[in-house]
Amino acid sequence: MQKIFFYISCLFAITTVNAQETMSPAPAQKETIALTNATIHVGNGQVINNGTVIFKNGKITEVSANASTAGARVIDCSGKQIYPGLILSASQLGLVEVPSVRSTIDAAEIGEINASIRALVAYNTDSKVTNTLRTNGILIANVIPDGGIISGSSSVVQLDAWNWEDAAYKTDIGIHFRMPSLLNRPRGRGFFGGQQPPADPVKTGLEQIEKVKVFFREAKAYLAETKHESTNLKFEAVKGLFDKKQKLYIHCNIVKEMLLAIDFAKEFGFDVVLVGAVDSWQIADLLKQNNIAVILNQLHDLPAMIDDDIDQPFKTPYLLQKAGVLFAINDNDENSRYRNLAFNAGTAAAYGLSKEEALSSITLNAANILGIADKTGSIETGKDANIVVSEGDILDMRTNIITQAFIQGRQIDLNNKQKQLAEKYEAKYGIK
Repeated sequence: MQKIFFYISCLFAITTVNAQETMSPAPAQKETIALTNATIHVGNGQVINNGTVIFKNGKITEVSANASTAGARVIDCSGKQIYPGLILSASQLGLVEVPSVRSTIDAAEIGEINASIRALVAYNTDSKVTNTLRTNGILIANVIPDGGIISGSSSVVQLDAWNWEDAAYKTDIGIHFRMPSLLNRPRGRGFFGGQQPPADPVKTGLEQIEKVKVFFREAKAYLAETKHESTNLKFEAVKGLFDKKQKLYIHCNIVKEMLLAIDFAKEFGFDVVLVGAVDSWQIADLLKQNNIAVILNQLHDLPAMIDDDIDQPFKTPYLLQKAGVLFAINDNDENSRYRNLAFNAGTAAAYGLSKEEALSSITLNAANILGIADKTGSIETGKDANIVVSEGDILDMRTNIITQAFIQGRQIDLNNKQKQLAEKYEAKYGIK
Protein backbone atom coordinates (compact mmCIF):
# COMPACT_ATOMS: atom_id res chain seq x y z
CA MET A 1 0.00 0.00 0.00
CA GLN A 2 2.87 2.39 0.83
CA LYS A 3 4.39 1.68 -2.60
CA ILE A 4 1.07 2.49 -4.28
CA PHE A 5 0.88 5.83 -2.48
CA PHE A 6 4.52 6.49 -3.39
CA TYR A 7 3.85 5.90 -7.09
CA ILE A 8 0.73 8.07 -7.00
CA SER A 9 2.69 10.87 -5.31
CA CYS A 10 5.41 10.65 -7.95
CA LEU A 11 2.85 10.73 -10.74
CA PHE A 12 1.19 13.81 -9.20
CA ALA A 13 4.54 15.55 -8.87
CA ILE A 14 5.45 14.84 -12.50
CA THR A 15 2.05 16.04 -13.69
CA THR A 16 2.38 19.23 -11.63
CA VAL A 17 5.87 19.98 -12.97
CA ASN A 18 4.81 19.49 -16.61
CA ALA A 19 1.47 21.27 -16.29
CA GLN A 20 0.90 24.64 -17.88
CA GLU A 21 1.52 27.60 -15.63
CA THR A 22 -1.63 28.96 -14.07
CA MET A 23 -2.71 32.18 -15.75
CA SER A 24 -5.50 34.02 -14.02
CA PRO A 25 -7.98 36.18 -15.95
CA ALA A 26 -6.99 39.82 -16.11
CA PRO A 27 -8.70 42.23 -13.68
CA ALA A 28 -11.14 44.84 -14.93
CA GLN A 29 -9.65 47.87 -16.67
CA LYS A 30 -8.92 50.64 -14.16
CA GLU A 31 -6.98 53.23 -16.14
CA THR A 32 -7.61 54.81 -19.51
CA ILE A 33 -5.37 53.32 -22.20
CA ALA A 34 -4.28 54.89 -25.48
CA LEU A 35 -2.73 52.84 -28.29
CA THR A 36 -0.90 55.35 -30.48
CA ASN A 37 0.97 55.71 -33.79
CA ALA A 38 -0.45 52.55 -35.36
CA THR A 39 -2.21 51.53 -38.55
CA ILE A 40 -5.78 50.83 -37.39
CA HIS A 41 -7.87 48.33 -39.32
CA VAL A 42 -11.37 49.21 -38.11
CA GLY A 43 -12.99 45.99 -39.37
CA ASN A 44 -15.62 47.67 -41.56
CA GLY A 45 -13.23 48.26 -44.45
CA GLN A 46 -11.82 51.53 -43.10
CA VAL A 47 -8.09 51.94 -42.38
CA ILE A 48 -6.69 54.80 -40.27
CA ASN A 49 -2.97 55.49 -40.72
CA ASN A 50 -0.92 56.72 -37.77
CA GLY A 51 -4.04 56.54 -35.63
CA THR A 52 -4.90 56.28 -31.95
CA VAL A 53 -7.40 54.10 -30.10
CA ILE A 54 -8.49 55.20 -26.63
CA PHE A 55 -10.55 53.01 -24.31
CA LYS A 56 -11.82 53.40 -20.76
CA ASN A 57 -13.80 51.07 -18.47
CA GLY A 58 -13.70 48.39 -21.16
CA LYS A 59 -15.25 50.59 -23.87
CA ILE A 60 -13.69 52.35 -26.85
CA THR A 61 -14.05 56.10 -26.40
CA GLU A 62 -12.20 57.48 -29.42
CA VAL A 63 -10.66 56.27 -32.68
CA SER A 64 -8.93 58.86 -34.84
CA ALA A 65 -5.68 60.15 -36.26
CA ASN A 66 -5.48 63.13 -33.86
CA ALA A 67 -6.97 61.95 -30.56
CA SER A 68 -5.87 63.56 -27.30
CA THR A 69 -4.09 61.15 -24.95
CA ALA A 70 -4.22 63.40 -21.88
CA GLY A 71 -4.71 61.38 -18.69
CA ALA A 72 -4.25 58.02 -20.44
CA ARG A 73 -1.55 55.38 -20.16
CA VAL A 74 0.07 55.54 -23.58
CA ILE A 75 1.29 52.42 -25.36
CA ASP A 76 3.36 53.39 -28.39
CA CYS A 77 2.50 51.07 -31.28
CA SER A 78 4.72 52.69 -33.89
CA GLY A 79 5.10 50.45 -36.95
CA LYS A 80 2.42 48.05 -35.71
CA GLN A 81 -1.07 47.11 -36.86
CA ILE A 82 -4.21 47.26 -34.68
CA TYR A 83 -7.17 44.97 -35.38
CA PRO A 84 -10.50 44.05 -33.78
CA GLY A 85 -10.32 40.81 -31.82
CA LEU A 86 -10.89 37.91 -34.21
CA ILE A 87 -14.09 35.87 -33.87
CA LEU A 88 -14.34 32.10 -34.23
CA SER A 89 -17.85 31.64 -35.62
CA ALA A 90 -18.44 27.95 -34.83
CA SER A 91 -16.27 25.71 -32.68
CA GLN A 92 -16.22 23.13 -29.92
CA LEU A 93 -13.64 25.06 -27.95
CA GLY A 94 -13.84 24.13 -24.27
CA LEU A 95 -16.03 21.13 -25.07
CA VAL A 96 -13.36 18.96 -26.71
CA GLU A 97 -9.82 19.02 -25.35
CA VAL A 98 -8.19 16.03 -27.08
CA PRO A 99 -10.34 14.64 -29.93
CA SER A 100 -8.81 11.16 -29.64
CA VAL A 101 -9.38 10.90 -25.86
CA ARG A 102 -13.01 10.20 -25.04
CA SER A 103 -12.80 11.37 -21.43
CA THR A 104 -11.95 14.92 -22.61
CA ILE A 105 -14.98 15.19 -24.91
CA ASP A 106 -18.18 16.78 -23.61
CA ALA A 107 -19.77 18.07 -26.80
CA ALA A 108 -22.66 15.70 -27.50
CA GLU A 109 -25.78 14.35 -25.84
CA ILE A 110 -27.54 11.10 -26.70
CA GLY A 111 -30.81 11.23 -28.62
CA GLU A 112 -31.89 12.91 -31.86
CA ILE A 113 -33.82 15.99 -30.74
CA ASN A 114 -31.79 17.80 -28.07
CA ALA A 115 -33.09 21.34 -28.41
CA SER A 116 -32.86 22.02 -24.66
CA ILE A 117 -29.13 21.20 -24.43
CA ARG A 118 -26.96 24.26 -23.72
CA ALA A 119 -23.31 24.07 -24.82
CA LEU A 120 -22.42 26.98 -22.55
CA VAL A 121 -22.80 25.09 -19.26
CA ALA A 122 -20.23 22.51 -20.40
CA TYR A 123 -17.69 25.11 -21.53
CA ASN A 124 -14.30 24.62 -19.86
CA THR A 125 -12.49 27.92 -19.30
CA ASP A 126 -9.32 26.03 -18.29
CA SER A 127 -8.85 24.46 -21.72
CA LYS A 128 -5.21 24.58 -22.82
CA VAL A 129 -6.39 25.25 -26.37
CA THR A 130 -7.82 28.65 -25.47
CA ASN A 131 -4.48 30.30 -24.75
CA THR A 132 -3.07 29.26 -28.14
CA LEU A 133 -6.00 30.99 -29.84
CA ARG A 134 -5.48 34.25 -27.98
CA THR A 135 -1.85 34.26 -29.13
CA ASN A 136 -3.20 34.18 -32.70
CA GLY A 137 -5.58 37.09 -32.14
CA ILE A 138 -8.80 35.13 -31.49
CA LEU A 139 -10.64 36.67 -28.54
CA ILE A 140 -14.28 35.61 -29.10
CA ALA A 141 -15.76 32.20 -29.97
CA ASN A 142 -19.17 30.69 -30.63
CA VAL A 143 -19.28 27.38 -28.76
CA ILE A 144 -21.63 24.87 -30.35
CA PRO A 145 -22.96 21.45 -29.28
CA ASP A 146 -22.75 18.24 -31.28
CA GLY A 147 -24.82 15.05 -31.51
CA GLY A 148 -28.28 14.21 -32.77
CA ILE A 149 -30.18 16.00 -35.51
CA ILE A 150 -30.99 19.01 -33.35
CA SER A 151 -27.93 19.40 -31.14
CA GLY A 152 -29.01 22.26 -28.86
CA SER A 153 -28.08 25.91 -28.43
CA SER A 154 -24.74 27.65 -28.83
CA SER A 155 -23.40 30.67 -26.94
CA VAL A 156 -20.72 33.24 -27.61
CA VAL A 157 -17.86 33.38 -25.07
CA GLN A 158 -14.94 35.72 -24.50
CA LEU A 159 -11.64 33.92 -23.97
CA ASP A 160 -10.47 35.28 -20.59
CA ALA A 161 -12.70 34.05 -17.79
CA TRP A 162 -12.82 32.18 -14.49
CA ASN A 163 -15.83 30.04 -15.37
CA TRP A 164 -18.58 29.71 -17.97
CA GLU A 165 -20.70 32.36 -16.29
CA ASP A 166 -17.86 34.89 -16.60
CA ALA A 167 -17.12 33.76 -20.15
CA ALA A 168 -20.68 34.25 -21.41
CA TYR A 169 -20.72 37.09 -23.95
CA LYS A 170 -24.13 36.35 -25.44
CA THR A 171 -26.06 33.29 -24.36
CA ASP A 172 -28.14 30.82 -26.38
CA ILE A 173 -27.88 32.73 -29.64
CA GLY A 174 -29.22 29.92 -31.81
CA ILE A 175 -30.29 26.31 -32.26
CA HIS A 176 -28.10 23.92 -34.28
CA PHE A 177 -29.68 21.54 -36.78
CA ARG A 178 -27.29 19.01 -38.32
CA MET A 179 -28.99 18.12 -41.56
CA PRO A 180 -28.58 14.45 -42.55
CA SER A 181 -26.47 13.94 -45.65
CA LEU A 182 -28.42 13.76 -48.89
CA LEU A 183 -25.42 12.56 -50.87
CA ASN A 184 -25.82 9.00 -52.12
CA ARG A 185 -22.32 7.60 -51.65
CA PRO A 186 -21.26 4.02 -52.51
CA ARG A 187 -21.52 1.89 -49.41
CA GLY A 188 -18.58 -0.48 -50.06
CA ARG A 189 -18.39 -4.05 -48.78
CA GLY A 190 -19.33 -5.57 -45.47
CA PHE A 191 -17.64 -8.20 -43.34
CA PHE A 192 -15.92 -11.15 -45.05
CA GLY A 193 -16.18 -9.39 -48.41
CA GLY A 194 -19.97 -9.69 -48.55
CA GLN A 195 -22.01 -6.84 -49.96
CA GLN A 196 -23.76 -4.72 -47.35
CA PRO A 197 -27.56 -4.71 -47.40
CA PRO A 198 -28.89 -2.14 -49.87
CA ALA A 199 -29.95 1.16 -48.34
CA ASP A 200 -31.11 4.54 -49.55
CA PRO A 201 -29.34 7.22 -47.48
CA VAL A 202 -31.22 9.99 -49.27
CA LYS A 203 -34.59 8.48 -48.35
CA THR A 204 -33.45 7.99 -44.75
CA GLY A 205 -32.18 11.57 -44.61
CA LEU A 206 -35.44 12.99 -45.96
CA GLU A 207 -37.38 11.02 -43.33
CA GLN A 208 -35.19 12.51 -40.59
CA ILE A 209 -35.67 16.00 -42.00
CA GLU A 210 -39.41 15.50 -41.99
CA LYS A 211 -39.17 14.45 -38.35
CA VAL A 212 -37.48 17.78 -37.58
CA LYS A 213 -40.21 19.68 -39.43
CA VAL A 214 -42.85 17.84 -37.40
CA PHE A 215 -40.99 18.85 -34.23
CA PHE A 216 -41.03 22.53 -35.20
CA ARG A 217 -44.69 22.38 -36.21
CA GLU A 218 -45.58 20.89 -32.84
CA ALA A 219 -43.40 23.46 -31.09
CA LYS A 220 -45.19 26.26 -32.94
CA ALA A 221 -48.58 24.89 -31.84
CA TYR A 222 -47.35 24.48 -28.25
CA LEU A 223 -45.99 28.03 -28.09
CA ALA A 224 -49.25 29.40 -29.47
CA GLU A 225 -51.12 28.05 -26.42
CA THR A 226 -51.71 30.54 -23.62
CA LYS A 227 -51.62 27.85 -20.94
CA HIS A 228 -49.91 24.44 -20.79
CA GLU A 229 -50.89 21.42 -18.74
CA SER A 230 -47.21 20.52 -18.56
CA THR A 231 -43.96 22.21 -19.60
CA ASN A 232 -42.12 20.83 -22.64
CA LEU A 233 -38.48 21.85 -22.25
CA LYS A 234 -37.60 21.09 -25.86
CA PHE A 235 -40.40 23.26 -27.22
CA GLU A 236 -39.57 26.04 -24.75
CA ALA A 237 -35.94 25.94 -25.90
CA VAL A 238 -36.85 26.90 -29.48
CA LYS A 239 -39.17 29.77 -28.59
CA GLY A 240 -36.49 32.25 -29.64
CA LEU A 241 -36.58 30.93 -33.20
CA PHE A 242 -40.20 31.98 -33.59
CA ASP A 243 -39.82 35.44 -32.05
CA LYS A 244 -36.51 36.11 -33.89
CA LYS A 245 -34.38 36.23 -30.75
CA GLN A 246 -32.45 33.20 -31.99
CA LYS A 247 -31.22 31.92 -35.33
CA LEU A 248 -31.38 28.41 -36.76
CA TYR A 249 -27.88 27.28 -37.68
CA ILE A 250 -28.20 24.52 -40.27
CA HIS A 251 -25.09 22.43 -40.83
CA CYS A 252 -25.08 21.28 -44.46
CA ASN A 253 -22.87 21.37 -47.55
CA ILE A 254 -24.37 20.38 -50.89
CA VAL A 255 -26.93 22.30 -52.96
CA LYS A 256 -29.93 20.02 -52.36
CA GLU A 257 -29.36 20.29 -48.59
CA MET A 258 -29.13 24.08 -48.76
CA LEU A 259 -32.34 24.25 -50.81
CA LEU A 260 -34.09 22.39 -47.99
CA ALA A 261 -32.59 24.90 -45.56
CA ILE A 262 -34.20 27.71 -47.58
CA ASP A 263 -37.46 25.77 -47.36
CA PHE A 264 -37.13 25.78 -43.55
CA ALA A 265 -36.68 29.55 -43.59
CA LYS A 266 -39.78 30.01 -45.72
CA GLU A 267 -42.08 27.59 -43.88
CA PHE A 268 -41.29 28.69 -40.34
CA GLY A 269 -40.04 32.25 -40.89
CA PHE A 270 -36.75 31.47 -39.14
CA ASP A 271 -33.55 33.47 -39.49
CA VAL A 272 -31.31 30.80 -41.01
CA VAL A 273 -27.51 30.60 -41.10
CA LEU A 274 -25.79 27.86 -43.12
CA VAL A 275 -22.74 26.31 -41.46
CA GLY A 276 -20.27 24.55 -43.75
CA ALA A 277 -22.06 25.42 -47.01
CA VAL A 278 -19.24 24.16 -49.21
CA ASP A 279 -21.30 24.52 -52.39
CA SER A 280 -22.91 27.84 -51.42
CA TRP A 281 -21.15 29.56 -54.32
CA GLN A 282 -23.46 27.71 -56.71
CA ILE A 283 -26.62 29.30 -55.27
CA ALA A 284 -25.17 32.57 -53.97
CA ASP A 285 -27.85 34.70 -55.65
CA LEU A 286 -30.62 32.56 -54.14
CA LEU A 287 -29.07 32.87 -50.68
CA LYS A 288 -28.94 36.64 -51.09
CA GLN A 289 -32.59 36.75 -52.17
CA ASN A 290 -33.62 34.83 -49.05
CA ASN A 291 -31.34 36.80 -46.70
CA ILE A 292 -29.47 33.68 -45.57
CA ALA A 293 -25.99 34.09 -44.07
CA VAL A 294 -23.14 31.59 -44.37
CA ILE A 295 -20.33 30.37 -42.10
CA LEU A 296 -17.63 28.72 -44.21
CA ASN A 297 -16.08 26.11 -41.96
CA GLN A 298 -12.78 25.31 -43.63
CA LEU A 299 -11.01 26.90 -46.58
CA HIS A 300 -7.87 24.76 -46.43
CA ASP A 301 -9.62 21.69 -47.77
CA LEU A 302 -10.40 19.79 -50.96
CA PRO A 303 -13.54 20.71 -52.93
CA ALA A 304 -16.80 18.86 -52.24
CA MET A 305 -17.19 17.35 -55.71
CA ILE A 306 -14.58 15.71 -57.91
CA ASP A 307 -15.45 17.94 -60.89
CA ASP A 308 -15.00 21.19 -58.92
CA ASP A 309 -11.89 23.29 -59.39
CA ILE A 310 -9.15 22.19 -57.00
CA ASP A 311 -8.98 25.75 -55.60
CA GLN A 312 -12.76 26.18 -55.34
CA PRO A 313 -12.78 26.45 -51.51
CA PHE A 314 -10.34 29.38 -51.80
CA LYS A 315 -12.55 31.19 -54.33
CA THR A 316 -15.89 30.69 -52.58
CA PRO A 317 -15.60 33.74 -50.23
CA TYR A 318 -15.07 36.07 -53.19
CA LEU A 319 -18.09 34.65 -55.03
CA LEU A 320 -20.27 35.13 -51.94
CA GLN A 321 -18.94 38.66 -51.49
CA LYS A 322 -19.67 39.43 -55.14
CA ALA A 323 -23.27 38.22 -54.72
CA GLY A 324 -23.76 40.29 -51.56
CA VAL A 325 -24.16 37.31 -49.23
CA LEU A 326 -23.29 37.94 -45.58
CA PHE A 327 -20.63 35.36 -44.72
CA ALA A 328 -17.96 34.59 -42.14
CA ILE A 329 -14.82 32.51 -42.52
CA ASN A 330 -14.24 29.93 -39.81
CA ASP A 331 -11.63 27.29 -38.88
CA ASN A 332 -12.82 23.91 -37.59
CA ASP A 333 -9.64 21.92 -38.23
CA GLU A 334 -9.13 19.36 -35.44
CA ASN A 335 -5.37 19.29 -35.99
CA SER A 336 -4.60 23.01 -35.77
CA ARG A 337 -7.45 23.43 -33.26
CA TYR A 338 -8.89 26.61 -34.76
CA ARG A 339 -5.80 28.79 -34.50
CA ASN A 340 -5.38 29.17 -38.29
CA LEU A 341 -8.50 31.32 -38.54
CA ALA A 342 -6.62 34.42 -39.69
CA PHE A 343 -4.69 32.44 -42.29
CA ASN A 344 -7.89 31.00 -43.76
CA ALA A 345 -8.99 34.59 -44.30
CA GLY A 346 -5.54 35.37 -45.71
CA THR A 347 -6.00 32.63 -48.31
CA ALA A 348 -9.33 34.16 -49.33
CA ALA A 349 -7.53 37.49 -49.74
CA ALA A 350 -5.22 35.81 -52.26
CA TYR A 351 -8.22 34.55 -54.25
CA GLY A 352 -10.32 37.64 -54.86
CA LEU A 353 -11.17 39.34 -51.56
CA SER A 354 -9.41 42.53 -50.56
CA LYS A 355 -7.44 42.40 -47.31
CA GLU A 356 -10.08 44.46 -45.49
CA GLU A 357 -12.93 42.29 -46.82
CA ALA A 358 -11.08 39.21 -45.62
CA LEU A 359 -10.58 40.83 -42.22
CA SER A 360 -14.30 41.66 -42.00
CA SER A 361 -15.10 37.98 -42.62
CA ILE A 362 -13.49 37.08 -39.28
CA THR A 363 -14.54 40.19 -37.36
CA LEU A 364 -17.54 42.37 -38.22
CA ASN A 365 -19.28 39.88 -40.54
CA ALA A 366 -18.96 37.19 -37.90
CA ALA A 367 -20.29 39.57 -35.26
CA ASN A 368 -23.31 40.38 -37.43
CA ILE A 369 -24.09 36.71 -37.97
CA LEU A 370 -23.77 35.92 -34.26
CA GLY A 371 -25.83 38.93 -33.20
CA ILE A 372 -23.03 40.69 -31.29
CA ALA A 373 -22.15 43.49 -33.73
CA ASP A 374 -23.52 46.06 -31.29
CA LYS A 375 -20.72 45.13 -28.88
CA THR A 376 -17.76 43.92 -30.94
CA GLY A 377 -16.41 43.10 -34.39
CA SER A 378 -14.98 46.53 -35.19
CA ILE A 379 -12.94 49.25 -33.53
CA GLU A 380 -15.63 51.90 -33.13
CA THR A 381 -16.65 54.27 -30.36
CA GLY A 382 -19.00 52.68 -27.82
CA LYS A 383 -18.02 49.08 -28.54
CA ASP A 384 -16.11 46.77 -26.20
CA ALA A 385 -12.35 47.20 -26.35
CA ASN A 386 -11.63 43.79 -27.89
CA ILE A 387 -8.39 44.73 -29.60
CA VAL A 388 -5.32 42.98 -30.99
CA VAL A 389 -1.93 44.57 -31.71
CA SER A 390 0.28 42.79 -34.24
CA GLU A 391 3.78 43.51 -35.48
CA GLY A 392 2.57 42.99 -39.04
CA ASP A 393 -0.29 41.76 -41.21
CA ILE A 394 -2.49 39.55 -39.04
CA LEU A 395 -3.60 37.54 -42.11
CA ASP A 396 0.00 36.56 -42.94
CA MET A 397 1.54 33.78 -40.84
CA ARG A 398 5.00 35.32 -41.32
CA THR A 399 4.10 38.64 -39.72
CA ASN A 400 1.19 37.64 -37.47
CA ILE A 401 3.08 38.27 -34.22
CA ILE A 402 0.65 39.41 -31.54
CA THR A 403 2.29 41.70 -28.97
CA GLN A 404 -0.77 42.88 -27.01
CA ALA A 405 -4.40 41.84 -26.74
CA PHE A 406 -7.29 43.35 -24.80
CA ILE A 407 -10.66 41.82 -23.98
CA GLN A 408 -13.20 44.38 -22.77
CA GLY A 409 -10.26 46.68 -22.01
CA ARG A 410 -8.39 44.10 -19.91
CA GLN A 411 -4.86 43.41 -21.14
CA ILE A 412 -4.61 39.63 -21.24
CA ASP A 413 -1.67 37.29 -20.77
CA LEU A 414 -0.48 35.92 -24.13
CA ASN A 415 1.51 33.06 -22.66
CA ASN A 416 0.60 29.45 -23.46
CA LYS A 417 1.89 25.90 -23.20
CA GLN A 418 3.33 25.93 -26.72
CA LYS A 419 5.38 29.04 -25.98
CA GLN A 420 6.65 27.49 -22.76
CA LEU A 421 7.76 24.32 -24.55
CA ALA A 422 9.53 26.38 -27.20
CA GLU A 423 11.37 28.40 -24.54
CA LYS A 424 12.27 25.22 -22.64
CA TYR A 425 13.99 23.56 -25.60
CA GLU A 426 15.53 26.77 -26.88
CA ALA A 427 17.25 26.97 -23.49
CA LYS A 428 18.27 23.31 -23.56
CA TYR A 429 19.90 23.50 -26.99
CA GLY A 430 21.17 27.06 -26.67
CA ILE A 431 19.18 28.33 -29.65
CA LYS A 432 18.83 31.75 -28.04
